Amino acid sequence: MTYEERIARVRRYIEENLDEELSLDRLAGVACFSPFHFHRIFRGMTGEPVKEYVRRLRLERAAERLRQGHHRIVDIALEAGYESHEGFTRAFHAHFGEAPVEFRQVQSVQLLRLPSRTVVAARHVGPYNEVGEAWSRLFALAGPARLLGPGLDYFGIVHDDPEATEPAAQRYDAALKVKPGTSPPDGLDLHELPAGEYAVLRHVGPYHLLGAAYARLCGEWLPHSGREAAFRASIEYYRNDPRHTPAEQLITDICIPLE
Repeated sequence: MTYEERIARVRRYIEENLDEELSLDRLAGVACFSPFHFHRIFRGMTGEPVKEYVRRLRLERAAERLRQGHHRIVDIALEAGYESHEGFTRAFHAHFGEAPVEFRQVQSVQLLRLPSRTVVAARHVGPYNEVGEAWSRLFALAGPARLLGPGLDYFGIVHDDPEATEPAAQRYDAALKVKPGTSPPDGLDLHELPAGEYAVLRHVGPYHLLGAAYARLCGEWLPHSGREAAFRASIEYYRNDPRHTPAEQLITDICIPLE
């Protein structure tokens, strides 16, 4: 066999025996390489050390178990080779950017019929990771107009897919719900969030990880749902205040409009 075939054989063996003790000597024997050279060959040809490759596959299998929803997290941790819930949680968070319990929470997609809502909004054009300026402008202009107060609803209106639109052209509206008929102050726009049916996915965690939640919603749930996304902006409903909430506890409902 060529080197490529021997490494492919090892990778298949690892995938089929994730519950086994996968020592370097054992895997080197599967590949018919000297144990002394096997690790360097594997890393050079796959881009990952053997231990990291095994660890990643076990964590990805654990993520699939979490998606299924009926396995206890402690059992998933043991299956992945971790002796404690805490160790598994740290490793899972380092790999996926969120704790197992948070990852499981965002898997449940609800179909909701949402009412129309009137908002005033500050437009941002540019990379989505720079939308903070639009929020600062919204608060600066809404405050003197007496539109701020306790118990308000805040939304992000996401017009573009960052995977398809150049960062400089990405459009986003930082929006605040107001009473119908409100006159927006100079510098802010008035929008109507349309009523209709939405696929709603709750994300718990930092805003910079929203992209992974969108990928699961649009790349995993939507293709198997029998539904089509409408050609309208997505809406992010921010359920708590980032100024007073730890990043890992932020709650965002991602709302994709449906046909």
